[in-house]
Amino acid sequence: MTTFNRAQIVDDNFVAFLKGWHASAEHPRLADEPIRDGSPVTCGDFLEMFESQMMARHLDLIARILRARDAAFYTIGSAGHEANAAVGRLTRINDPAFLHYRSGAFMMERSRKDSSIDPIYDSVLSQVASSEDPIAGGRHKVWGSKALWVLPQTSTIASHLPKSVGAAMAIARGKRLGFTLPVPPDAIIVCSFGDAGLNHSTATGAINAAAYAAYQSLPVPILFVCEDNGIGISVNTAPGWIEASFSNRHGITYFSADGLDLVDTYAATQEAIDFCRRNREPTFLHLKVIRMLGHAGTDFEAGYRTLEEIAAVEADDPLLHSATIALESGAATAEQILEQYERIRRRTQEAADRAVTRPRLNSAAEVMTHLAPYHPQRVAAEAARDDYGAERLAVFGDPQRLPEHHAPRHLGAQINRALHDLMAKYPQMLVFGEDVAKKGGVYHVTSGLYKHFRAGRTFNTLLDEQTIFGLAQGLAYMGMLPVPEIQYLAYFHNACDQIRGEACFTQFYSNDQFRNPMVIRIASLAYQKGFGGHFHNDNSIAALRDIPGLIIACPSRGDDAVEMLRTAMALAVVDGRVVAFLEPIALYMTKDLYQEGDGAWQFGFPQPGSFIPLGAGRVYEPAAGDVLLVTYGNGVLMSLNAAKALRERHGVRARVLDLRWLNPLNAEFIVSHARECGSMLVVDEGRRTGGVAEAVITAVAENAPEVRCRRVTGEDSFIPLGPAANHVLPSTEGIIRAVLAMREG
Repeated sequence: MTTFNRAQIVDDNFVAFLKGWHASAEHPRLADEPIRDGSPVTCGDFLEMFESQMMARHLDLIARILRARDAAFYTIGSAGHEANAAVGRLTRINDPAFLHYRSGAFMMERSRKDSSIDPIYDSVLSQVASSEDPIAGGRHKVWGSKALWVLPQTSTIASHLPKSVGAAMAIARGKRLGFTLPVPPDAIIVCSFGDAGLNHSTATGAINAAAYAAYQSLPVPILFVCEDNGIGISVNTAPGWIEASFSNRHGITYFSADGLDLVDTYAATQEAIDFCRRNREPTFLHLKVIRMLGHAGTDFEAGYRTLEEIAAVEADDPLLHSATIALESGAATAEQILEQYERIRRRTQEAADRAVTRPRLNSAAEVMTHLAPYHPQRVAAEAARDDYGAERLAVFGDPQRLPEHHAPRHLGAQINRALHDLMAKYPQMLVFGEDVAKKGGVYHVTSGLYKHFRAGRTFNTLLDEQTIFGLAQGLAYMGMLPVPEIQYLAYFHNACDQIRGEACFTQFYSNDQFRNPMVIRIASLAYQKGFGGHFHNDNSIAALRDIPGLIIACPSRGDDAVEMLRTAMALAVVDGRVVAFLEPIALYMTKDLYQEGDGAWQFGFPQPGSFIPLGAGRVYEPAAGDVLLVTYGNGVLMSLNAAKALRERHGVRARVLDLRWLNPLNAEFIVSHARECGSMLVVDEGRRTGGVAEAVITAVAENAPEVRCRRVTGEDSFIPLGPAANHVLPSTEGIIRAVLAMREG
């Protein structure tokens, strides 16, 4: 039934309205006159924004036409939200924008600021998933533009709010630290979203972080734009909820406008932007809009709204309101508007005719081009760079106090020294998280950083991992090098999507035009004594391994940690990579290897310029060839102790391979040693399901099927408190038993 082709009806309604208009304005207004008496909007301004609204509408219409032909793949449109054209007009081209997916009119309007951009053609290229789409290269339909400072967003509800707040806070911090920002120091951040998304914990946490910072008089120049259409897919938002929640929120200044009236929206938007830019405070712009054409083209809106309700919404079409304003003011005639509307239709159709002929991504290699960039030689050069001697002396005091001149130390101490050293090397590096400043971290790994680098570069955050990761992304966008700390691995899962769905997506979705490099330090894994339970002993790294593009490092000894941190920082600097640096808590203070007092697990600080390349493992007893023990983290010490016992008690010579880098795995390295030994036992303190052992054994099975493979892993269990943890984790004796069983079998 044509009754349900609401896009056609909305289109026909607008055309019929213009054809049926026969009145004429008594006093037609010129382009430089206000569209209404006392309005800040001139007729010329208004007509350009109205044109952007019509362009956005035709993009919605063509998306549905192309989808019906199976030529386009995304039909979430902007119909009803076209008032955001005012935000696009009044913000600057270098005010970074993190946009809601109904921001077509914003994009059309901001594109006026760069005449080289054809926003209609670019948008249709994105709809049809062409590899020539200038922002995402055919990987997704997103609003974005490097030239326009519009950063592409995923569709995860409200997930862009933490990094938007982070970017706003980063502008002020960068300015205070004297960094050269990629945007003007008086720039503001634009962050738009829907009313339903505001109920998501990610949104409430981000807004709380902004308000909390403002409460402490910290600058947070962010314009929150809530496009309130009153419904989330099929669920209505309680009437008045947004206004009640934010009109009197401490630390947030509230403005509102009728989003169906472009003149009213313009005035309120101008006031909100001026306030935000002048006061550097979080500002909330509440635009009351409508949603037309359902949530998306696949949404059968008549399943939860009556036709009468749908028709009533469509009768409130913001394009009808804008046309009425233009006609009543005499800024344009009905014939002029209709001619322009049809001209945009033809332009959009022509863009579609061209776009559908353009190439798409044709291979996995093309899809993954920008997922995980890696330039080994450049990374090596950066990791080895040691031209910061004066800066090192300023931190450590005198040549004799440089860390490489000190006695061997344990893992925690060497990571601490490495952080001091790297802060000297990278003036843009910032270390932050819960308790990292004066306290020096729960395990004192960041001790002394605050004293040397002060609160500008080492600081505490809210106890909210989403905020920590959002701040890290924002700092990176503004040219800094963030090293956030997550206090325990279990806490990472509170904010996993900020890495999975945002940080590691940025290069992928932007053709490497935007980057948010960071090195995430995470106190990790199990085997703590006297303190533990699931949230402090966590061996679940499957969630990290499942994130495409994420590099995972896990040192087991102090000297390795130093050299791996150097590489991790170089990967971030050179290739914009996100690195998860897992620090085994139980090994932070471990000094001994085989027996108490032997001091065999303390190592010297590596000389500046030395580093461990990505993927390079460490081999113990390379001449041993009876069995290969492949492991990482706490498993390294257990495996070395097992190897000693196997040799002394059973005459079995075991070679131990410390992976060090858990993602990407160096399959060639693993397979070559497995072939030499003929049998392999993987010692994986992670869980049996989803653990590293699965990937290691798969690599060997696929490339060296003649090798006998077994594994010793953690159980598929949470880790309990106290000695009971030993029942679900690998042990030295368990490794010995497994090796002997392999040889007997």
